[in-house]
Amino acid sequence: MPEAVIVAVDGPAGSGKSSVCRGTAAALGLWYLDTGAMYRAMTCAVLDAKIDPTDASAVAEFAAIPVITSGIDPLAPTISVNGIDVSTPIRSEAVTAAVSPVSAVPEVRARLVALQREHVERARHSQNGIVVEGRDIGSVVLPDAHLKVYLTADPVVRATRRAAETGTDAVAATEAALKARDAYDSSRAASPLTQADDAIVVDTTEMTLQQVIDHVCDLVNNCKENDV
Repeated sequence: MPEAVIVAVDGPAGSGKSSVCRGTAAALGLWYLDTGAMYRAMTCAVLDAKIDPTDASAVAEFAAIPVITSGIDPLAPTISVNGIDVSTPIRSEAVTAAVSPVSAVPEVRARLVALQREHVERARHSQNGIVVEGRDIGSVVLPDAHLKVYLTADPVVRATRRAAETGTDAVAATEAALKARDAYDSSRAASPLTQADDAIVVDTTEMTLQQVIDHVCDLVNNCKENDV
């Protein structure tokens, strides 16, 4: 029986990761895992516990406590903390502002990377492939993934997309915020945002969402035909 395909997709905010990964997984009948939502869920738990997200020691001590559960259906992804749905709270401005420092704590990353790898092993053993999106999937979490894709786009385009998602017309401010987060995530000591050496770069600047999904589906199918 062919091995279940494992797809790692990385890239900066606004590059289209979530939409592309959900669309690809749905089109190919694969599981889907949004690791960014897991870090946001941990951040939400940190804030709810009244812990300063910049207090790395306090966050590290707390990291083992929350029970974070991710759904794997690309058509209806879910995320919960201690059994409570947090899909809406994790997109709040407070969580967005705090997620980078929380994500930089090594104990947080170790805990969530272990959970992410558990999902992938379940997908592997059940013969269901999986598309996993994040910022360190191909480089750290799944270095042996069958296919690694790095999505990127022009900063202005990324900012325009993110502004549309959040319902704001402040594109310049959104672009500044994205650049600040990219710089923070790329320079952190623990699992920085980086392009894996063997990743296929897909620049989505001039592409529609469906064009990107179709392209990534082709990459997955070619991978399955040749390597899996």
